[in-house]
Amino acid sequence: MRWESSLSRHNDLDAALDECAAVIGASLGGTDAADFAAVFASPRFNRQAGALAAGAAARFPNAAVIGCSAAGVIGSGREEEDQAALSITAGALPDVSLTTFHIRAEDLPSPDAPPDAWSALIGAPPEADPHFVVLAEPFSMDGEALLAGLDYAYPRAVKIGGLASGGNQLAPHALFRNGETHREGAVGAALSGNVVIDSVVAQGCRPIGSPMRVTGAEGNMLYTLDGESSLDRLRRVYDSLPPRDQELIRRNLFMGIAMDPLAERVGGGEFLIRNVMGIDPRAGAVAVAASVREGQLVQFHVRDAETSADDLRGSLEGYATAAGERGAAGALLFSCTGRGRHLYGRPDHDTDLFRDALGSLPLGGFFCNGEIGPVAGTTYLHGYTSSFALFRPRVGAG
Repeated sequence: MRWESSLSRHNDLDAALDECAAVIGASLGGTDAADFAAVFASPRFNRQAGALAAGAAARFPNAAVIGCSAAGVIGSGREEEDQAALSITAGALPDVSLTTFHIRAEDLPSPDAPPDAWSALIGAPPEADPHFVVLAEPFSMDGEALLAGLDYAYPRAVKIGGLASGGNQLAPHALFRNGETHREGAVGAALSGNVVIDSVVAQGCRPIGSPMRVTGAEGNMLYTLDGESSLDRLRRVYDSLPPRDQELIRRNLFMGIAMDPLAERVGGGEFLIRNVMGIDPRAGAVAVAASVREGQLVQFHVRDAETSADDLRGSLEGYATAAGERGAAGALLFSCTGRGRHLYGRPDHDTDLFRDALGSLPLGGFFCNGEIGPVAGTTYLHGYTSSFALFRPRVGAG
């Protein structure tokens, strides 16, 4: 398994495609050696989406090609948010089967449909143990319904990706699949055989206070925590913190929700992070951007640039230690448009941390309107997250 990632800053589309193809071809022994290619293009190319999709497919004639428009792109381990840029990341994947798909919102099976309805729609048999890269148009596809269906039909599969970005009214978001351009729905690739996709999902938050059990809730309203009003618990957490963290609570307060209903203790990476949307002083309740149930374990969290950096560094270093000699051959990064320069004040922050932890692994990707990745075995849409897909051969495979 071999990967390469390329980044071109040419304003001319053909020149950008040629530059990316030349880099990948030199590394893989020709562009016809690529079996998979992920293509991400900045807003400069939105109105040329059709030509871009066709040009990428022509330059990688044997590859399954997917991609999308992007507010910013990542290629050759670098981030480009401010100017015309094209990123292509490709892999030569021996003994890997690839199936690409495009689906629209109206194609999604009903909640009562059996798993077979999903596998028929995607075109990948569950018994092949596929993993998925998924790219969706944010306004025309119910991302949560799509991910819930994929989890239902393929419970052992990793699903990772992001929502297209960088579109506008005159040049809406674009999705690419094997030379075709779509303006709605979702595209994706199912990879099975001699491939594993490892995931690293860094939600960029730090816990404050202590974990609490939900003792009263309805929908997204938390009424009591450990038998005390949620607002009173929040006040006590606030009073116990230093001034810097108190300021973060006022600006960037989140709730971490443990997905395991039986959990007694939860590590930081096992919380699903969701916004705290507001409070109801009369009811003493806290509203969060997720449904909550009595019995779940929750904990308040905060986020800022330093916290996000620490979380990502720890997640990547933890992966590197756990992977050991089972190192990945290539990677894709799906990062929120709210990260990058906007959060850190400089380019290449997340890609630099990736390089520090994992070396010069080929890395491409884009800045998303929402990031797709698993938490505690279930796939979610995230915000302000960096979600990595790391590709490696299966253990013991050639």
